[in-house]
Order: sequence, then C-alpha cells, then structure tokens
Amino acid sequence: MALGDLATHGLLPWLALQQTPGLGPVRGFRLWQTLGSEWYLSERLDRGGLSAEQLAGLGIAPLALLDRLLAWQQAGPGRHILTRDKPEYPARLNTLAGAPLLLFVEGDPAVLDRPQLAVVGSRQPSYVGKENTRTLVPRLVEAGLTITSGLALGVDGLAHQAALAAGGMTLAVLGCGLEQCYPKRHGPLSRTILDGGGALVAECYPWEGPLAHHFPRRNRIISGLSLGVLVVEAAERSGSLITARFALEQGREVFAIPGARQNPLAGGCNRLIQQGAKLVCEVEDILEELIEFSCAAIKIHAPAPVETLPYPDLLDNVGLEATSVDLIASRCQQPVQEVLTRLVELELTGWVESVPGGYVRARRN
Repeated sequence: MALGDLATHGLLPWLALQQTPGLGPVRGFRLWQTLGSEWYLSERLDRGGLSAEQLAGLGIAPLALLDRLLAWQQAGPGRHILTRDKPEYPARLNTLAGAPLLLFVEGDPAVLDRPQLAVVGSRQPSYVGKENTRTLVPRLVEAGLTITSGLALGVDGLAHQAALAAGGMTLAVLGCGLEQCYPKRHGPLSRTILDGGGALVAECYPWEGPLAHHFPRRNRIISGLSLGVLVVEAAERSGSLITARFALEQGREVFAIPGARQNPLAGGCNRLIQQGAKLVCEVEDILEELIEFSCAAIKIHAPAPVETLPYPDLLDNVGLEATSVDLIASRCQQPVQEVLTRLVELELTGWVESVPGGYVRARRN
C-alpha cells in the first residue's frame, strides 16, 4: 500500500495507542473516548494526561507495523482486524473496560456475537474430567450454545473437539498470534474449527509467539466473550481459576463441577463452589442460569460481593513511583513469573499501571 494511503488508514490511531508505553487497553480506550477519533492532533493530546514520553511515542506513526498487519490480513481469506469502534467488534466483549483495543480474527467475526459458554479446565485432566467434558459439551451444543475455550491441551482441546463432533460451533482464543498456533499439535484442530464455521481469536499480533504473560490476558477475552464460564476440573493454583476470576469481575456466570477432596484436580472447583459458583451436576444446572436459555421468570443472583483488595501482599509493594518487577518479586519473596502474571491481572482490572521502569499504583475512582 502506498505511504500516503497508510498515513490516513483507520487502523493507524489504534496502533499508535497500542504501541504507547504505559497506556494499556483501559487508558488507551479512555483516551480515545475522551478525545475522539482525532485524538492524535497534537493540540488536543495535552488534555489526555499523558507524560512527555507518551506524547513523543504517539507522535511516531507505526507505518511499518500497519503495513505488516495489512499484508497478513490480505494473505488469506477470512482474516479480520477489529477495533473497538467497529460494529463487527463483539458486543459482549466491548462492554468491558479492559477489552483489547485490537482483536485479530480468522473466520467469520459474526460468530463472536453468538451465545457462548466458556469451557476450561486442567491441561492434564483425570478420566472423570475427560468424561464430564465429552458428555456435557454435546448437550450444551444441543441447547444452542457456542463453546469457547483456549485451544490448550486437556479440557480446552476436548471441549473444542466435543463441540465439533456434536455438529456445533466453537471458538478458540489463543495466547499467541494467529500465525503461531500453540500448542503446535493443535494445528489440525484449529483448522477443523475454521472448517466447522468457528473462529480463531487473538489479541497478540499474528506473528507473536506464546509468552507467559499472554495467557492471563487471553483468559479475560475467553470469559468476556461468553455468558458464563464452566470449570470442569482444576487444581487450586490453576489458570482456569484466573478465567473464573475474570468472569466474576465481568459479571458473568461461573459454574464448577465438584470432585472428591482426595483429587488434587478437584480442589479449584470445590473452592469456587465454596465462594459462590454454581455447582453443576447436569446441563440443566447451567442452562437455567443463563437468561437466553432460562424458562424461569426470575433469575436469582447471589448478593454482590464487597470489593476486596486483590493480592494485598503484592499491592503493598507497588507505590506511586515506578517499581521494577524484580524488586516487587524480591520484596514479596515470590517467583518473578508469578508476580508478573499477577501484575498483568491487576493492570487489566485497574489496580496498577505499567510505566517505563515497572509498575505504579493506579488512582481508582
């Protein structure tokens, strides 16, 4: 594409926001809402509360990045780049403050607005976990639900496969770019999902590989697209519980299948049920809670939980001045990777902000 055409392309402002250090999806979209589509005019940027470094970053048009993305989009059929101002952007996800500024989709983007249930669980499920996935998912498909999951090994992959085998539709949200299927052994499964009328979705640029901090971000998209999240089987320290936590914060339903206390893969589900998740024995336990599938005139909700401070030991070590991840980990005496994952969660829910040099506490309303 000619340079002049790139300079006026509608994706350019969104890429500039995405590339600016310290903005993130929450502040980036807030800036776009405040200043409108002409936010990039220098005389208006001063009203955005940006630092000098951020202002300088926004002044550098990412033309090379735009050209590369457009080349990816045009290289194959059914490739889409959705921004939050477009009608094709999935409506349920777009209601969330931390929704991605850009969403990369392979397949029909209209599928993203179908009634969906997220099905997640252990990467190494027990025999019971496998059987529960294989028996419950076809009934959910029969009720008209699209099955959404993360294409991971274990319950995720089984959920996609069970939906397809039942003649249903399924969506896969990746923790990497759409050119970098992870895990690689699920490459054929991803193609089958597309052949079945489903879609592959990612927040990462198409060429980005899987990194640890991509997956918590991926999980909030899985829950954000869905009416609710079913946790089939999960240990007490599990990525599936991150998805469930995002679902609660997003006002989605959370369902969990109980298990024996001797089973370490049941600990996470049992804990979720203790905390108010709907215990699932039959498919009807799920359907009666979802408005679109409920025959009841009244939907019973648990009392709204009082907001508590997440990860207080970590937040106590993030102040108003930039603090590096290594220093936070040292103060908390926790592994750096675990601290980084939690910081990403806290950023997406508005507790901290990423800045040059580390993280700072966010000023919450």
